[in-house]
Amino acid sequence: MMNQFPSLSLPWQLPRIGVVEIFGVLGTTVRGAEYGRMLTALRDDARIRAVVLDVDSPGGSASTSEHLHRAVAKVAARKPVIAFVRGAGLSGGYLVSCAATKIVAIPSAVVGSIGVISIRPVVAELLQRLGVKVFVTKSGAFKDMFQPFRDPTDEEEKMLQSLVDEDYDWFVETVARSRGLEVERVRAMATGELFTARKAKELGLVDELGDLDMAVDMATELGKVPRRLAYLRPRRPILERLLGRTAQAMVQEVANEVEGRLYTRVEFRGR
Repeated sequence: MMNQFPSLSLPWQLPRIGVVEIFGVLGTTVRGAEYGRMLTALRDDARIRAVVLDVDSPGGSASTSEHLHRAVAKVAARKPVIAFVRGAGLSGGYLVSCAATKIVAIPSAVVGSIGVISIRPVVAELLQRLGVKVFVTKSGAFKDMFQPFRDPTDEEEKMLQSLVDEDYDWFVETVARSRGLEVERVRAMATGELFTARKAKELGLVDELGDLDMAVDMATELGKVPRRLAYLRPRRPILERLLGRTAQAMVQEVANEVEGRLYTRVEFRGR
């Protein structure tokens, strides 16, 4: 049967603006795989004409930051993406934001902290006090270079610094390309320093100072879409649904703390 009202659309078929909240540490609170899938869905959904990223993040895992930067850039290649920094857009959090078409920030927000940090806990003295010995059998001279039971050698420190420098160069070049700035200008700012959004606008790291309403207005204009918002969030893991948000948050926090203390990691993180 032919549709007698071809100009009418059902409510869920109407064009809209997708809003994604990126709150917390990238890689732990903000899990890369879940948010990557969500951004891909936004990219491919014809009903979503523009996207607003609501960002409040100190950064986090280098790999997760890069993964989400690339995912946001793919969305921005098809439809306008406005990043709104409400509190912090630092390091990896800024890296994700700068993939957007435009960046809006609350004037008192903190932005920047462009740089890389490698964290390696060492528990050799603790193990010695406890009378614990560690025996290692390995193939390859550097196979155990990230283990926490001994200090790194001079050669290992040089190798790790080389890895950090490589990530740093990529970070600087990516910000420069995304923001249309000269590489050396970005490098001069990439000291890990935090800027207020006011200063960041002067430096070219932010486009406009304003609130979430301004970001939505920009998305409405650039996407030529009515002010109709659809908030998207990752599906909660089954453990969280069974235990409730509070219990799951406690379990996740303990797990994150243990992982953070025991494993070497490279991060785009501002604080």
